[in-house]
Amino acid sequence: MNDFRKSVGILTLGCKVNQYESEAIAERLTSQGFEIKPSTEECDAYIINTCTVTAESDRKARQFIRRAISRNPEAYILVTGCLAQTNPQNIAAISGVDYVCGNTDKLIIAEALCDLFERDEKNAKTEIFVRDIDSAGFEKMEIKHFDRTRAYIKIEDGCESKCTYCIIPYARGKIRSKVPEEVICEVTHFVKNGCREVVLTGIETASYGKDIDGYTFADLLCDIDAIEGDFTIRLGSLDPSCLTEKFVNKIKDLKKLAPHFHISMQSGSSKTLRNMKRKYNADQALANMERLRAAMPAVRYTTDIIVGFPGETDEDFNETLEFAKKANFLMIHVFPFSARQGTPAAKMGEQIPQEIKKMRSAELISLEKSIRKEEFDRILAQGGAHRVLFESFENGKAYGHTPDFLEVCVKSEKPLHSEVAFVRLISHNGETFFAEIVDNV
Repeated sequence: MNDFRKSVGILTLGCKVNQYESEAIAERLTSQGFEIKPSTEECDAYIINTCTVTAESDRKARQFIRRAISRNPEAYILVTGCLAQTNPQNIAAISGVDYVCGNTDKLIIAEALCDLFERDEKNAKTEIFVRDIDSAGFEKMEIKHFDRTRAYIKIEDGCESKCTYCIIPYARGKIRSKVPEEVICEVTHFVKNGCREVVLTGIETASYGKDIDGYTFADLLCDIDAIEGDFTIRLGSLDPSCLTEKFVNKIKDLKKLAPHFHISMQSGSSKTLRNMKRKYNADQALANMERLRAAMPAVRYTTDIIVGFPGETDEDFNETLEFAKKANFLMIHVFPFSARQGTPAAKMGEQIPQEIKKMRSAELISLEKSIRKEEFDRILAQGGAHRVLFESFENGKAYGHTPDFLEVCVKSEKPLHSEVAFVRLISHNGETFFAEIVDNV
């Protein structure tokens, strides 16, 4: 490879796991002398880390690959991630793609890029390196650099639920957990270097430890909570079935765990959940959430809901609306059902027309806003001081979040990035609280 530094743009689509893995790839490339630049700039090479959770995700991945090729036709184009794992031939068919690798050995993409620069010519035929995902172990990777406010740590890979709508188990394989000692070491590194919040993430985060004898997700949380330092533990998306009595009793008194749980509900209708092959029904999920709320009164929930699943009737959808009210979700990510080729749900009868999906999405979003306004009004009326970790600064205003995931804005003459302060809430617009910093708590 030539002596001057080659530039690489890395584009990441999809989940926080992909973001973590892209950062690990970036650090590997930096250690080998590459310059990492924004993927929107002209670079000597581009790496696209793909998602395949919906048909729209696939379309965006192909679009961004073609944009990179158009931005610099001479650049090396390397593609990895979930779409690369499930459909490498589709990507290889795009003229200009040099290399495709799946989710089993993502870091090898750095070596592949070095080889391309050494040969100093684009591949005449796309090279494909995709192994059987079900035989893969947990790929060892870590990151050292991070935003001082927050660091994401991938603790788990894979999912074995095989929900009828989901392609991800075919893209990510069986459950694999990161060695506990390695997680502890990574968290300790971040905290010692000033990180204020660590976010534990995975494809099915609560499945951590199912492949480790005698060690559970709750054990990991307890061990991280014991690490010295002023920091918060935040969790990625969780299946509500994980909120068992044993789990809740073990974590309820942890000092550093944020009282915010993103629950992957998908529906509030037991019939629809059964058709999705989820591991719980609506009553079980609500009981589990109430169990945690009783143990941690300050807890707040956010969630994901799919509307328009095959066979979802008006009655089923109304059950989801009622569930959302009872659960008092602070935020709902609403997804119209998207049929994924190769999944059972794509072949089900009673597919819901797009116009009905659109109407149900709008109704659920409207309900979400109503629930949030009512909850925000209640919080405002309660008064008191709220701890905020500030994350960004724009036009004389600093923005951050409370541990229970309320977005807060304060006027400030300077950036407060990564600082923690207590605030008094003054008003809200239904999305964000406006506040002032208080000196005495």
